[in-house]
Amino acid sequence: MALAFLCRFYVAPFLIMLAITGLCMMYIACFDGRDGEYIAVTPSGPVLTIAEQSASALGAVADGRLVEWIGPSGDDRASVFRVASGDAQSMVAVDPYSGAVLDVWSRRDGWYDFLTDIHGSLLLGDTGDRLIEIAAGLGFVLIVTGLYLWWPRTGTGAGRTLLPDLSARGRLLWKSLHRSIGFYVALILCLFLLTGLSWTGIWGGKFVQAWSTFPAEKWNNVPLSDATHASMNHGATKDVPWALEQTPMPASGSDAGLRGLPDGMPVTVDSIAAFGRALGYEGRFRVLYPSSDTGVWTLSQDSMSNDSPDPTSDRTVHVDRYTGKMLADVRFADYSLAGKGMAVGIAFHEGDMGLWNLVLNTLFCLSVIFLSVSGLVMWWMRRPAGAGRLVAPPVPANLPHWKGAMAVMLGVSMAFPLAGLTLLAVLAFDTLILRHIRPFARALS
Repeated sequence: MALAFLCRFYVAPFLIMLAITGLCMMYIACFDGRDGEYIAVTPSGPVLTIAEQSASALGAVADGRLVEWIGPSGDDRASVFRVASGDAQSMVAVDPYSGAVLDVWSRRDGWYDFLTDIHGSLLLGDTGDRLIEIAAGLGFVLIVTGLYLWWPRTGTGAGRTLLPDLSARGRLLWKSLHRSIGFYVALILCLFLLTGLSWTGIWGGKFVQAWSTFPAEKWNNVPLSDATHASMNHGATKDVPWALEQTPMPASGSDAGLRGLPDGMPVTVDSIAAFGRALGYEGRFRVLYPSSDTGVWTLSQDSMSNDSPDPTSDRTVHVDRYTGKMLADVRFADYSLAGKGMAVGIAFHEGDMGLWNLVLNTLFCLSVIFLSVSGLVMWWMRRPAGAGRLVAPPVPANLPHWKGAMAVMLGVSMAFPLAGLTLLAVLAFDTLILRHIRPFARALS
């Protein structure tokens, strides 16, 4: 039938693409880093002030403007500065001991970022985002209906599901492997699809994220900017915690805020970084420079930016650029339940939580590729004998729960608007048009 055809031949290529690009991104981030965090230096004497280091970074980019300082994760790592020049942004690695410029590269212009663009939008912008959202929603439907159909209802069925029958041959072996591997990875795949869907434009941006954003009203009545935290992102790669993306930024230029820098201390990048250390920031954290007259200094450390392997240590602090007062202090504990779930889920999704996470995600991605390929192979092997064209195989005779699976499919799809609308459109097209055109009716029957 058309619905089964859509789910298999539309979803499977997307799942393969997501698994391959996700796997590559994870290993690039692990061994090369996203922001030059693995560039090594030799400790030699006292560390220069951040202002002195930034002078070297500015000297490496014509007409540059400082945007961000990324602190080194250890004494043997470089400082990295983000420098804007017109519409372009460059990353400059600086030796914190000598001030020597070690490397300069275009920000978000590497393999990691190219793969991120494919992973998130197929290089097609909003159109690609919508296509992936449909595929992810339908993928969730496939998981739930697959579990419904193959859930072990007897002792014998349980044995066949939990352990594949390696003595089988042909399509029965593919089916046994598909069922067993799918059973074990179903929960993780649901988590991956949900965390991915939460970034999408419709289900994520308009529904889940919009209702789970940190409320700016908690910030002691400080003046708010027209810009949101998402303005600190750059391209498809996310730098801002999910729970804060749609929250308005505070604005500098008032007497509002809590005590921050000591009275009389100049508000500079070094004093802001020192304030961050006094607050408890350790290891790698970031300082974002004010971007306008009402802009703020921002201290940030979060797993979204690969700063820390511990998502519960997320913390974002905003400081008035004139008074040095703290305008906002948002920690993991302040996130909504959905925000906390996304902070942990995305860190797990990206393999940021340690070696165990890297190994598990590797096995998971390989399993998803196998499940997608095996599903297509089984579909192909079930075609009528001698069929050389794309003809749908008959509905299996030993599928007693298929009507319930159809009800589950339609019910679950309604939780994801684009997937639900797509299924309803295909169902209507199949019922009202294709079934009345004899060649199509034969192909899809």
